[in-house]
Order: sequence, then C-alpha cells, then structure tokens
Amino acid sequence: MRHRVRGRHLNRTSEHRLAMRRNMVSSLFEHETISTTVAKAKEVKSFAEKLITLARKGDLASRRRAIALLNDRAIYQMVDGENVKTGTVIGKLFSEIGPKFIDRPGGYTRIVRLAKRRVGDNTQLCLLQLVESDLAKTSD
Repeated sequence: MRHRVRGRHLNRTSEHRLAMRRNMVSSLFEHETISTTVAKAKEVKSFAEKLITLARKGDLASRRRAIALLNDRAIYQMVDGENVKTGTVIGKLFSEIGPKFIDRPGGYTRIVRLAKRRVGDNTQLCLLQLVESDLAKTSD
C-alpha cells in the first residue's frame, strides 16, 4: 500500500526525477510551453507554480531559494548563425514571468491534452503552458 507516499516515481531514480523536473521547468520558463506526457506534466506543474510564487515576491531571499531549487541555466538564441547568450532562466523568471502573474492568486500553468500519442509506448501527450503567455499572444 502507498499510504502517504507522495509523487510519481515515473520509473526513474530519485536523482533522475530531480534532474528531469529541473530541466523541464527550466524549459517551460524559457519557451513558455513544452510538450510532454500527462504524468510528467502533472508532476512538474506543482514545482513550476511554487517557483512562480517565489518570483512574485521578488526579494533576494526568494531569488536565492529559486536558484537553489532550479539551478540557473543560461538562455541562448541564434543571432547571425551564432549562439548568443541572452540571459538566464532565473533572470527571466524574476523579471518577466513573476511580474506578469503579480495579480493572479494561483493557477499559473495549464495542461492541454493532445490527440497525439507517443510512438514508442502510446502514452498520451499534452502541452504544459504558462497561462498568461497564450492570452498575450492572441490579444496582439
């Protein structure tokens, strides 16, 4: 029986789960939408929302806590055929994403199930998105 055993194991070791969660949340903050399986999205969603809540506070202690939880990954973009560093994930989280959700009490992400299934194991795929990013794109 799994009484009081929280979270999904996802058929991975604890170190692999932690690394996967950090990488997926970093990609979510960098691209504002990612495609993944439903089980992984449900597991990553709570971690992403906790980090956005830290970013809403915006103080130094929150920034240090977010760096400890997430690791500060650099963001690169292709400019004239070269990769150029344009910032970091924590910088984007605290300067763009956090202030965007300052008036929202919670529910910063959404899971949209797709009709597609993964080829290898027929697992249902979904999109994990930041809520406000989709609304801002459609209103322009």
